Amino acid sequence: MTRKILIVDDDQKTRVLLKAYLEKNQYEVILSHNGESFIAEFQHQFDQLALVILDVMLPDTDGFALCKTVRQRCNVPIIMLTASSDETDRIVGLELGADDYIAKPYSPRELLARIKAILRRSGADTAVASRYYKFVGFTLDLVERKVIDSQGQVVALTGLDYQLLKYFVEHPGDILDRQVLSEQTRGRDLGPLDRTLDVQISRLRQLLKDDRKPSELIKTVRGAGYVFSADVSISGV
Repeated sequence: MTRKILIVDDDQKTRVLLKAYLEKNQYEVILSHNGESFIAEFQHQFDQLALVILDVMLPDTDGFALCKTVRQRCNVPIIMLTASSDETDRIVGLELGADDYIAKPYSPRELLARIKAILRRSGADTAVASRYYKFVGFTLDLVERKVIDSQGQVVALTGLDYQLLKYFVEHPGDILDRQVLSEQTRGRDLGPLDRTLDVQISRLRQLLKDDRKPSELIKTVRGAGYVFSADVSISGV
């Protein structure tokens, strides 16, 4: 598995610190100081990257625009760094396809823990015997980490979309508590006012064409959580 990480941050001290810390932990780190240099590195390295880290505030663009650019090209996991205490930045990033966010100031140790968690959750370590999960015309491939619709088209999933859908299809018919979903897909608890899981559920419904009200595939159970209502079949071929 590749361990190459591309980081864009306009603060030189931060870049140097992160590079030294992550390389000490056996990651290969590529640094960019603005949007232009990031795009150049990304276009050259995108198929070799394990993860991308985007600072929201940059001198020539912002992390949201870069997140959108990355998602148009590939599904590499994305962590966004934001100095804002407002949850708006976090929600916008998730809607654009980011997999996680960290509020500044943060410690390199916290960032490393988030990196490890994302890469662990995105690893293709599922047994071939349960490779394909099929439901209402869709097929989720756990080896290639992709979803194909009834027309044979690949549905563009982010890493977080994939983790959420994977957990749903593995527990069809179960009422899944919001905290459990957050722990299983993001590796952390939800705060009392945290709306990020709701945003992600809404995004997944749209990707699966389940955005009618009320939803028929991912149903809301008031006061309890969510339930994946489809019949799911599992196969290795």
